[in-house]
Amino acid sequence: MKKTVLFFWTILACNGTIGSAAQHQFQQVFADVAEKANPAVVTIVTDKVIKMDEFHKEFEEYFGWNFMPPGTNNGERRTNALGSGVIVDSEKGYVLTNNHVVEDTDEITIRLLDKREFQAQVIGTDPASDLAVLQINAENISSIPLGNSDQIRVGEWVIAVGSPFSPNLSHTVTVGIISALGRSNIIGNNKYEDFIQTDAAINPGNSGGALLNLDGELVGINTAIATGGFERANRGVGFAIPSNMVKNVMDDLIQKGYVQRAWLGVYIQDLDDATARALEIDTRNGALVGDVVDGSPAEKAGIETGDVIIRFNHMDIRDPSHLKNVVSSSNPAEKVNVDILRNGRNKSVLVNLEELPEQNNMASVPTAKTDESGLGLRVQNLNASLRDRYGIKRGIKGVVVTSVLQNSAGGRAGIRAGDVITRVGTRKISNAKDFDSLVNKAEKNDMVLLHLRSGDVARFLTLQLDK
Repeated sequence: MKKTVLFFWTILACNGTIGSAAQHQFQQVFADVAEKANPAVVTIVTDKVIKMDEFHKEFEEYFGWNFMPPGTNNGERRTNALGSGVIVDSEKGYVLTNNHVVEDTDEITIRLLDKREFQAQVIGTDPASDLAVLQINAENISSIPLGNSDQIRVGEWVIAVGSPFSPNLSHTVTVGIISALGRSNIIGNNKYEDFIQTDAAINPGNSGGALLNLDGELVGINTAIATGGFERANRGVGFAIPSNMVKNVMDDLIQKGYVQRAWLGVYIQDLDDATARALEIDTRNGALVGDVVDGSPAEKAGIETGDVIIRFNHMDIRDPSHLKNVVSSSNPAEKVNVDILRNGRNKSVLVNLEELPEQNNMASVPTAKTDESGLGLRVQNLNASLRDRYGIKRGIKGVVVTSVLQNSAGGRAGIRAGDVITRVGTRKISNAKDFDSLVNKAEKNDMVLLHLRSGDVARFLTLQLDK
């Protein structure tokens, strides 16, 4: 750190030969990295043939009127898209890119810096991480080594290389810093996201391109941008998949043809300040267990609804996305220690992980917003008639919500008639009397934590009590 500060001070404060030499050295670093990396960054052009009846339908849905060019009912339309990629193995011709660059395409063309073109074969794709591995049969090509994304820090310089907007702008080099780490819920809640955020300019066409450190190592695959509006252009907020996640996915796709992920079997949600206070715990880090999947490794290990997972395999957990990524990258046959908070007390359990089933049963449950008004809920004891009316399974216990006041905290939090409240705080309830008693006790904290089931989805909600 002292050397870095002194270096920049020299550039800014010194005059004459010393300042000029330092500035030249600083510029040279970027130029050297770009010069070495450019031959290994590729432009990807994809082709897809759309039957005109399918195109017609999409056109109608988008614009809202019927339009079909004459004489094209039985014809076809060829479309193409642009992206970028990175050669990571020059001997075998492996190219990394985003899944969304090559998804549902008929033909993939790779263009190199020296203008050579090759048809690419898809080795494997992983929509959950938005990564794909391609292969080309080419000689005399360069590759970029993978760096360790766990070692990068906010504020470090990075270089992005790709083909924004047009093949004519291929191998565009932009420079910025790492703005943040561990970004999630950027693309979708069902994705595996642990993005590097950067202000290096990233635009449409940069997807799949390289994010490099000043050692010339690949620390990320550029994937998405946040525009803050309708214009799809850089606003200084870009996201890249970290290289360590890239490596795990790439190795599995090459060796197995699919990505092998471990499975814990819990539905998890954020632990915000209100929920932490309602649970009477000090930490705001971790993942709150909203439900446990029947027969899952978590259930077999004794993890329960209402537990807060604070550590997984000796790693501190920041939030649900962090837990999901850590679990998925673990060995499915591994035994791991999971530290939890239960009723304010620390507890450690040993979990035998399993391979993730086809349907991902470990998901984050969105936390609903609350409002500082009354609860506004009317609940009743469960009986056969209410179970039939609302389609509530026989094994579910608790009280059923039969009405919700429109302007109440319950209504604004999304609670609906037919939802079943199974817990107040971490205490299980079996009748309306238990519900009223526990809600009254919660008044000392001016809030109440409810656990609800809406169909097959279970989640916690924190509601502010009316004074």
